[in-house]
Amino acid sequence: MTRDRSIDAVRSTLLVTVVALHAMMVGVSVSAAGPVLENAMENQAWFAPASWVVQVMPLFFIVGGFSSITQWRGLRARGTTASAYVRTRIDRLVRPAIALVAVVGAALLAMALAGVPADIVATAGYRIGQPMWFLGVYILCSSLVPLMARAHERARIATPLLLLAAVLAVDAVRLSSGLDAVGFLNLLFVWLLVQQLGFWLADGSVEALGRGARLGVLGAALAVLLVLTAGPYSPDMLVNLNPPTVCLVVLGVAQLMVFSVLRPRFASLAEHTVRGRVIDALGRTGMTVYLWHMPVLIGLAALLLALEATAGVPLPEPLGAEWWAGRPLWLAVVAVSVVPVVALFARFERGRGMPGGRDGAGGAGDSRFTALDTLLGAGGVALVLVAGFGVVPATIALLALLCSLFGTSRIASLPRMSFRRTTRLAPAVDVA
Repeated sequence: MTRDRSIDAVRSTLLVTVVALHAMMVGVSVSAAGPVLENAMENQAWFAPASWVVQVMPLFFIVGGFSSITQWRGLRARGTTASAYVRTRIDRLVRPAIALVAVVGAALLAMALAGVPADIVATAGYRIGQPMWFLGVYILCSSLVPLMARAHERARIATPLLLLAAVLAVDAVRLSSGLDAVGFLNLLFVWLLVQQLGFWLADGSVEALGRGARLGVLGAALAVLLVLTAGPYSPDMLVNLNPPTVCLVVLGVAQLMVFSVLRPRFASLAEHTVRGRVIDALGRTGMTVYLWHMPVLIGLAALLLALEATAGVPLPEPLGAEWWAGRPLWLAVVAVSVVPVVALFARFERGRGMPGGRDGAGGAGDSRFTALDTLLGAGGVALVLVAGFGVVPATIALLALLCSLFGTSRIASLPRMSFRRTTRLAPAVDVA
């Protein structure tokens, strides 16, 4: 299928933005109590307005929705079933997660056995696991693309309105009750709604509005966001991420309008030979970059602490003048360090590192097994996100991800396959 180069270019831009943002958040210092690894941007009042720009996850889901419905329609036209489509998405998304859970779990265990303080190991596992929420939610949203595409084709307006009503209802219950746990229902409702915006983009409905109308929608979205954040919602868009709120939907509308206006420029960005190759490389290894940049950051932070302890290399106070002056060099070191790690582990994302379900295991008639595989994939990611990379949760998560990749229908059929082979090979006995 023909790729949309503007989508490829903006996806790569968003990925680089996420890596750079997380790199800027790394705060490493040594206090009287010992080493400190913290989010340097946390609880900084000035960061709230900046988050309106650097919180790019809504646009991530929008371009994901564009690509997903485009791919699904092409495959559907060639006779591919919904179950087989979902299997291909599970295969692409779960493979790199398996490598991450296995390697990081083993590395953190080795650190603990080597005598690294338990709080440092726990903090490292927590920070590495934080970005994995995206993978878990993306697995669920991708698995629902055939269903949501049908809803979009049959009820283009009613579908997003119903999802918006669900988002607002969850927010209302959470804000009125004070139970933040209720808000995590919006991990599904918010991102399905934002993904639906990508369907509108793929249909050409957004560009059909005209440039002036889109700028008007942009202004209206920002005005609504100002009203919401002046009321019950935080002005920090990263706070609105956990749990997701309607603010991210409104921000997604604004980002969609900006992208649609700048879309020709993104397309021309990908036409340059060198930039185009970088964009293509990021497109082939996007999930690997997303999952592995955080372990790289944690590893670099550990190296800084080791240099401070052994060689006396000073660590500037986070957010101080010396710290800011060193950020360009820090970003360059991060970029150089991420490249070889991605080169090493990208083979799993491309399906060269392990066997699995690339043949569309589950088939046309195993939609129930495919649904179970989806839940196992998302659940395995959620487990390490919530419980961390301890031996027990990491092992359970790894088993769940492996079952998701290989397919529960294939695993469930193994005893029957063995029995059939035995009965076929047994000699017949003539009792006459």
